[in-house]
Amino acid sequence: MRLLGLDVGSKTVGVAESDPLGWTAQAVEIIPIDEDNEIFGIDRVAELVKARQVAGFVIGLPKNMNNTEGPRVEASHHYGELLQKRFPDIPIDYQDERLTTVEAHRMLVEEADISRRKQKKVIDELAASLILQNYLDRHGKLTSRL
Repeated sequence: MRLLGLDVGSKTVGVAESDPLGWTAQAVEIIPIDEDNEIFGIDRVAELVKARQVAGFVIGLPKNMNNTEGPRVEASHHYGELLQKRFPDIPIDYQDERLTTVEAHRMLVEEADISRRKQKKVIDELAASLILQNYLDRHGKLTSRL
């Protein structure tokens, strides 16, 4: 059983998964979406749920630095509602994701020799991994959460 970490944007959803014991997070993929046209990639999430025996979702909450919630937090909650409708038996939790995208950019610049073009392709996956890893670190073993 695994957790899926999701970094919800307006054009993509970065996806990460935990190992079966819930100790580490690894990037999986980027799902293209289109909020404006209400295309959310839920069918692709369903494929991942089935293939990976998902036990729960962790969705990043992009709060403002002063801990207020803006439109992107609302969008993350809306995505969670869509998942809850499709997967009523799979619990959903939220993880504060402030600065994860900044941290992901820093990691790519400092630790990887890849072009800016490639960085854009992996930044959402890396951010999803950071969201999920922060959640795992904060909550302990998989069997004791969600």
